[in-house]
Amino acid sequence: MAVYTEVSDEACAAFLARYDIGTLVAFRGIAEGVENSNYALRTTTGDFILTLYERRVDPADLPWFLGLMEHLAAAGLPCPLPVRARDGANLNPLAGRVAAITTFLPGVWPRRVQVAHCGPLGAALARLHLAGADFGASRANALGPESWHDLLQKSRSGADTVSPGLGDELTAALKTILHAWPSGLPRGQIHADLFPDNVFFLDGEISGLIDFYFAATDLYAYDVAVCLNAWCFERDGSFNVTKSRALLRGYAGHRALSAPEAHALPVLAAGAALRFALTRLYDWLHTPAGALVTRKDPMDYVRRLRFHAAAAGPAAYGL
Repeated sequence: MAVYTEVSDEACAAFLARYDIGTLVAFRGIAEGVENSNYALRTTTGDFILTLYERRVDPADLPWFLGLMEHLAAAGLPCPLPVRARDGANLNPLAGRVAAITTFLPGVWPRRVQVAHCGPLGAALARLHLAGADFGASRANALGPESWHDLLQKSRSGADTVSPGLGDELTAALKTILHAWPSGLPRGQIHADLFPDNVFFLDGEISGLIDFYFAATDLYAYDVAVCLNAWCFERDGSFNVTKSRALLRGYAGHRALSAPEAHALPVLAAGAALRFALTRLYDWLHTPAGALVTRKDPMDYVRRLRFHAAAAGPAAYGL
């Protein structure tokens, strides 16, 4: 989450007039993340999240994102539910952007991931995959492997200002990963960005899965690989196989990985690390001056990429 577009009190109040959720009490920008403009919104009826869609989000994809959230919420997953205006629309214009209001979910995200978080996370991810299986519409992964070459080229000239030799390292990694990328694995609706700051816990249980704006129809095991990257590395860069084992066991409790999926984990995890290294590198080099946003160091994911490139098979992840 982030804030790129400022919204005045008057504009927010006028926007709320379209809805039956009360009148404006307060709202404030949320600085975490790097994508859309997000505000915590309080009205006379309760708390909500206001999102203005920016940057990489294609407006044509928004009905799919919101439809998936409605579908998953109806299946019992703790996902934000889009709020519809009086005319039934869940998307409306605000401050020159397309915007939506979603329900607020209680809980806090884990600032320091513990092993105890990883099992429930794996279980929630598997439940998400199963619940999305009968969501009929599909969406190509706009930040999947087909996009990585172009994304690298947009930052290639500035990569070595972040770390000497980084451009050549990422170029070589991309070639290796694409050559080994698997085909024919099970696929369906995936979150594709289920980082700790997108998962809320309350009383030891998951109370919210948020930020579905990278969701897509893609490999389930790739989604698992994204989570291995996001949840199982320590702050010193080391991989915690105990966390990985807990995450994978939690996942297997609802949906078992097939043998080909398990075998592909190293390359899928390397691909996921490369994807986030590339998007973080792009944002590091191109974030507008003055934006209320927290930039993230791309080298964190370059180091994870190096771990996966050296992994000798699924045993590296506790399987």
